[in-house]
Amino acid sequence: MGSKVADLLYWKDTRTSGVVFTGLMVSLLCLLHFSIVSVTAHVALSLLCGTISLRVYRKVLQAVHRGDGANPFQAYLDVDLTLTREQMERLSQQIASRVVSMAIQLRHFFLVEDLVDSLKLALLFYILTFVGAVFNGLTLLILGVICLFTVPLLYRQHQAQMDQYVGLVTNQLSHIKAKIRAKIPGSGALASAAAAVSGSKAKAE
Repeated sequence: MGSKVADLLYWKDTRTSGVVFTGLMVSLLCLLHFSIVSVTAHVALSLLCGTISLRVYRKVLQAVHRGDGANPFQAYLDVDLTLTREQMERLSQQIASRVVSMAIQLRHFFLVEDLVDSLKLALLFYILTFVGAVFNGLTLLILGVICLFTVPLLYRQHQAQMDQYVGLVTNQLSHIKAKIRAKIPGSGALASAAAAVSGSKAKAE
């Protein structure tokens, strides 16, 4: 699944990536001007018209003795979509694991387990208040889709230069984070205590 998504984003199959990108962009642009109910109904109606037309066309060919009249979608109808008990259990475990992991992350941020992390999240939401005043959710989603289909390809073509810039930015952020932690009361003492405890454990071992 992951490799197929990567192939789409890296445009390994130009035709498939183009169809997916165009379909997503057309759908999102339609949602900007029409309600989601209207867009969903029109898309579903278009698909039904296409499949019904193809099915009727095969029947017409059978009537004039130029075909067997078989359902052109029979191969897809024959695909077994049922899940075994083991697959259901594995899927349930994966979903439960993701929900628990998300709950732990939310608890970490909102109950201020780490003050710096909570401050960074607060800063992110503060920035998003200004972004939301300029763009609505659909506009951001459209920009996100454009970035998904362009940034990976650009990164692949200019990987060395981009890695260099990312490294510089990461180093700057690390320095800023260290300065913020140093200025927070008690954070230095906690770090020293943690280092002392880990050192004593290492010596004991």
